[in-house]
Amino acid sequence: MKIALIGYGKMGHMIEQVALSRGHEIVSIIDIDNQADFDSDAFRSADVAIEFTAPHVAYGNYLRAWEQGVKVVSGSTGWLKEHGDEVRRACKEEGKTLFWASNFSLGVAIFSAVNKYLARIMQRFPQYGVSMTETHHIHKLDAPSGTAITLAEQIKGEAPRFADVKINSIREGEVPGIHTIEYDSPADKITITHDAHNRSGFALGAVMAAEYTAQHEGLLTMEDMMGPLL
Repeated sequence: MKIALIGYGKMGHMIEQVALSRGHEIVSIIDIDNQADFDSDAFRSADVAIEFTAPHVAYGNYLRAWEQGVKVVSGSTGWLKEHGDEVRRACKEEGKTLFWASNFSLGVAIFSAVNKYLARIMQRFPQYGVSMTETHHIHKLDAPSGTAITLAEQIKGEAPRFADVKINSIREGEVPGIHTIEYDSPADKITITHDAHNRSGFALGAVMAAEYTAQHEGLLTMEDMMGPLL
């Protein structure tokens, strides 16, 4: 498979290594200083572009890739509120393809399934309240994290009594990502945590998503790729 990379920071470098190890070819790398390469034969030859950039440029990157007929896998967060409707319309009505996840870690996908199942149970027990803490490295631009927002939306979807899930955001050191959800009552507390040891799980998940996206169309998610877990 031919892959283009949009964004060549730490994640971009790690995705490159994982993609090459899985037998794929990197045909184009686009970063801040070579934006003109969107309009290149090398970029257009890609089966999929993997995009990890910043919230304020992600949507524009999708548009530029789609203009060249290239499908996109993206882990950028922070754009959904402003541009979500346009992206959904483009994928549904205009034949564009975007695989988007707030977190590509396979462990987080499993954690999300547990999160939804536990929230469904806790809907029945009003003595428990819920809160969340997410911790990331100091370079992360958005707070709360996209993963935390997704987890909170899952809780509210499964347990409507939790209309407002408090999220505490911490930025320190080079922490890849920790998400902790607590259900607390006067009698006890139930806690679930996902703690990423490094970024390798995110990179592997992104490349696996690209492999899936090459064979599928529309607006795709981790749930589409992994199927039902419960």
